[in-house]
Amino acid sequence: MISEKESYEEIVTGSIYNETTIADQIHTKWAGKTVHFAREIDSTNLWIKRLAKEGAPEGTLALAEFQSAGRGRLGRSWEVPEGTSVMMSILLRPKFEPQYAPTLTLVMGMAVAKAVKSLGFDVSIKWPNDVVVSHKKICGILTEMGVRDGKIDYAVIGVGINVNIKEFPEEMVDKATSLYLESGKEFDRSQIPGLVMEAFEKYYEKFAATCDLSGLKEEYESILANYNQPVRVLAKEPYEGVARGITDGGELLVEKTDGTIVAVSAGEVSVRGLYSYV
Repeated sequence: MISEKESYEEIVTGSIYNETTIADQIHTKWAGKTVHFAREIDSTNLWIKRLAKEGAPEGTLALAEFQSAGRGRLGRSWEVPEGTSVMMSILLRPKFEPQYAPTLTLVMGMAVAKAVKSLGFDVSIKWPNDVVVSHKKICGILTEMGVRDGKIDYAVIGVGINVNIKEFPEEMVDKATSLYLESGKEFDRSQIPGLVMEAFEKYYEKFAATCDLSGLKEEYESILANYNQPVRVLAKEPYEGVARGITDGGELLVEKTDGTIVAVSAGEVSVRGLYSYV
């Protein structure tokens, strides 16, 4: 018997998107080996936090078709049309110190970029973690953690990928895009979590071995959209310069007009290209 969920998916995309079809395409050692799926949830990050407190293992992946309380960076609300995106969160239980956790956002950005590239797209990253196609954002990432006795109890990385979205609100048209808009074809969403998890598992293990991006820096810079490009740093006193890559800690190196180089932390300021979203 075809469930309401499966029937809906076949009408919309010609493919079924559920716990089974997603899990069948994840071939990793630990990242995404346990999959939870909901038609509707408050947010996958909140769901993973609850699962973490119940003792869920590292690598647990939660996905939802619709989020009633989805959030983006700086606490902005975030919603997308049902049946169009991949919205997921992974549970991590790092052994490293809390100060290294924010860099996980860059690690996941690289994983999403690799997954999107494998689907045939020319992809880049707008520092620190916006995955970009055709100078427009195709993915949002939000990293959070719980700390106990000064140690990381759990970390959660939430990911939202624009897959089969056919149009955006007018105010987002010049900033956001989707795999559908860039290719003119719909994608089977079930394959995408597995592609991301495979890349993330490898990148995460490299990062965790050193607690920095020294083993990933070269690859990250090779797809950095801001690299050697003019940028405006939106600090308390904004300034302009040229992006010269990243540090091992993930800060953006910006060469100011006077020749000095500043390491910019993602948690402190925003960076915008002078001539486009990137």
